[in-house]
Formats: sequence, C-alpha cells, structure tokens
Amino acid sequence: MNVLFVLTSHDKLGDTGKKTGFWVEEFANPYYTLLDKGAHITIATPKGGKAPIDPSSDSPDAATDATKRFDKDEEAQKRIENTKVLANMNPDDFDAVFYPGGHGPLWDLAEDSKSIALIENFNRQNKPVAFVCHAPAALKNVKDTDGNPLVKGKKVTGFTNSEEEAVGLKDVVPFLVEDMLKNNGGIYSKKEDWAVYALKDGNLITGQNPASSEKVAEMLLDSLK
Repeated sequence: MNVLFVLTSHDKLGDTGKKTGFWVEEFANPYYTLLDKGAHITIATPKGGKAPIDPSSDSPDAATDATKRFDKDEEAQKRIENTKVLANMNPDDFDAVFYPGGHGPLWDLAEDSKSIALIENFNRQNKPVAFVCHAPAALKNVKDTDGNPLVKGKKVTGFTNSEEEAVGLKDVVPFLVEDMLKNNGGIYSKKEDWAVYALKDGNLITGQNPASSEKVAEMLLDSLK
C-alpha cells in the first residue's frame, strides 16, 4: 500500500514573529502506525525540500512515544529534510493521502491549487483522504464531483475554536478550522478539548487534535484493507 503524506511548507505564525510548521506527533504517530503495517510512504510539500517543524511540537511536554522514536530515526528525519514537490505527485501512484496538522496548513495548503486538485483527484477515485487537527484546513476550497464543498453534508471534525482559544492563537490564524468546516456545510462535531475524536464518512477521515492522530491512522488502515 502506497500512502502519500502531505506536509506544510509554511513556517511563519502570522505576524507574531514566531515560527510554525507541522506538528511532530501528528506526523510521527501515523507515519509509524502505517510504516509498521508495511505501508510505503512518500512525503511531499508545496515547495519540496525541508518541511518546517512547529517548535512547540518539538518541546518535552509535547513528546510522545512516536515523537521520541522520530527523534532517533535518522531515516525519517532525512525524509523530512528532503520532501518531494507536491506538484510532481501523481494520485494514480497512491492508495491514500494523509495530511498531518500544525498551524502551517492554514496559510499554504488551504489555498494551494496543487493540493486542492490532488485531494479532488483522490476523491474522484474514491481513495481515502485523511486529515488531523489543523489539516482539515486543506479542505477549505476542495470541491466534490458536483462542484459543492467536499465536506458538505459529511460528518467531520477538526481543531476546535475552544482549543484554538486555549493555545492563544484565535486572533492570529487566518481562519478557524471549526468555523470553516461548518460554513462549508460540514456536519461538524467534537468532543471536549484535547480528547481523542475522529470520524469517517465515506472516504473522508478527520481527527480533532494531536491526540487523535493515531485514531485517524487506524481508520485509514482499515479503509485500505
């Protein structure tokens, strides 16, 4: 099974002067969950090359077994340093696509025409498309085969407004994931802040927050079976 991981290339946290990128746990846990089941994983970003890691996700209090494994995994780190260019990826070569979160996708993947076309192509082929935490931001401008927002009428979740408030970035981000999913007609639901929660509706899989990354990966594996 061939799975494409799409990471952000964006590393600026709005006008705060701070850095952002992808959230390590949301990459590492699904990466190893799938890798350990024999998946062949390709990693791509809009710009190619080094994918920026959100410094907050690399701190000791954000560490998990998966992030500790990643910290010692030279091969995985080399792949993050040398991602493929997203525009060069052919959906026909993959069985599924997975988008880890972090705040970066709110700025680049949400508006990236190559990413939008890629997700639409996967969806047309009824292949699993999975997103966790802030990564559903990449669905903002994605349409289904009828030209409606892909999430319209679908059960979805993603980083909540209250979680965004809790991390103090509600007024920094270009839009709120929860609001965008609702505005696009998604049947949005959530659990309490930081609880594990993921949903599957057809080929679309979404998870609420970093803690939900393993659940999303497991749902993706089930879909591939």
